[in-house]
Formats: sequence, structure tokens, C-alpha cells
Amino acid sequence: MFSSEKKKPKLQSIMETSTQQNIIAQGTKIVGDIVSQGPFRIDGTIEGNVKTSGKVVVGKTGFIKGTLQGENADFEGKFSGKLILSGTLSLKSTANIEGEVHISKLAVEPGATFNATCSMGGTVKSLAAGESSKSQQTKSVQSK
Repeated sequence: MFSSEKKKPKLQSIMETSTQQNIIAQGTKIVGDIVSQGPFRIDGTIEGNVKTSGKVVVGKTGFIKGTLQGENADFEGKFSGKLILSGTLSLKSTANIEGEVHISKLAVEPGATFNATCSMGGTVKSLAAGESSKSQQTKSVQSK
């Protein structure tokens, strides 16, 4: 009976930490790689690779130099390197992006700087196998 009670708090603790936001505060500099399951808020500097299945928010004072892999990202700050997202990249007016970008969707506010090579993957999955990606993009635009 006592052993089963001890296991439950550990499980809840693991679940809570995976959904809580990781914060890199302004004035903090991390050199190295970061791997996390939870979302990130970056107001400091990271030099290295960041890999997460959560959302990444880079504030006005935030800077990432390296590779960022994730689902979605919102940028107000700076990025230099390789950016790989399975979802949406949102650039606010103060964002400055340089490097190589691989995303599904892109949203850019006026004033943002986007100096990057960009490839966008299609999100249409239910079309017939024989159609080209160009016709997939056309069909998704026409259906909107």
C-alpha cells in the first residue's frame, strides 16, 4: 500500500515538468545543446542546438545561434543558423532571422527581417499519391 502511494507523486511530478515552460532569462547565456519536451521562452542567448517538441518563444532580447528543431516558434528577437519546424514560424515586427529555414507555415509582420533560404513543406496529406506537390499546393489554396 505504501509503495503505490510513493509512485503516484513521482508520475505527477514528471507530467508537470513536461508541460511547464522553460525560461532562459535576459542576461543568461548558454553555450551547448538543449533537449526538452516542454515549451521554451528565451529572452537570453543560446549558442548551440535546441530541440523540443513544444513551442519556442524568443523575446525581443532573445538570440539563438545554432540549430532550432521544434513544432512552432514565435520570434521577436534574433536567430542565426538552421531552423526546422514541423508547424508555424511567426515573425513579429522586431524579429531578425538569418540562415536556413525549413517550415510548414510562415507568418510575417511588417518590419521583420527575414534573410534566409526557406523551404516550406505542404500540409495536405489526404490527396491521391500520384499528384505532384505543386498541384497539392494549388488545391489547398483553392479550397480556402
